Amino acid sequence: MKALFSDIRAAVVSTLVFAVVLCGLYPVAVWGVSQVAFKRKADGSLIVDKDGTVRGSSLLGQVFAGEKYFHTRPSAAGAFGYDGASSSGSNLGPTSQKLNDAIKDRIAAYRTTEGLAATAAVPADAVTTSGSGLDPHISVKNAELQAARVAKARGLGVEKVKELIAASTTKPDLGILGDAGVNVLELNLALDAAK
Repeated sequence: MKALFSDIRAAVVSTLVFAVVLCGLYPVAVWGVSQVAFKRKADGSLIVDKDGTVRGSSLLGQVFAGEKYFHTRPSAAGAFGYDGASSSGSNLGPTSQKLNDAIKDRIAAYRTTEGLAATAAVPADAVTTSGSGLDPHISVKNAELQAARVAKARGLGVEKVKELIAASTTKPDLGILGDAGVNVLELNLALDAAK
């Protein structure tokens, strides 16, 4: 019986030690390092106006509508898209008729919105959803195709809009991983700030 109580005491003590270390000290240490070394990222990469209003996160996409804004890629996250609580893809595969019909409809709508010819190529990210449904970026080609519409709606020159696209473009990680992308929230905020 004495050995049993000794084993129980050892188990309880080790559980308490691990609880303090793994549920207390380790999370506090990680939080502290992140606040010192990566404060902006640790706090959600928030984009804040001059007056202190949070406009969003550079890591999460938002829906933008209207002619004067660049549009994000479609989202399958939630009923209206870009719902962080419902982050996911559509789970529709390449043989899905529902997916093929949706893409055909999106292609037609994109060509109409951007004033493209009926046979013009459309960037894939303009008509397909991302895996998370929260992607904040569009391709540079997608942004360039939207530039004329946005410039006309805002009364800006297309070259000015393209300069803002270039300023909001992120390069591939390490210069080779992935493609360059345009952060839509940052670009639309830059457009709102442009005179």
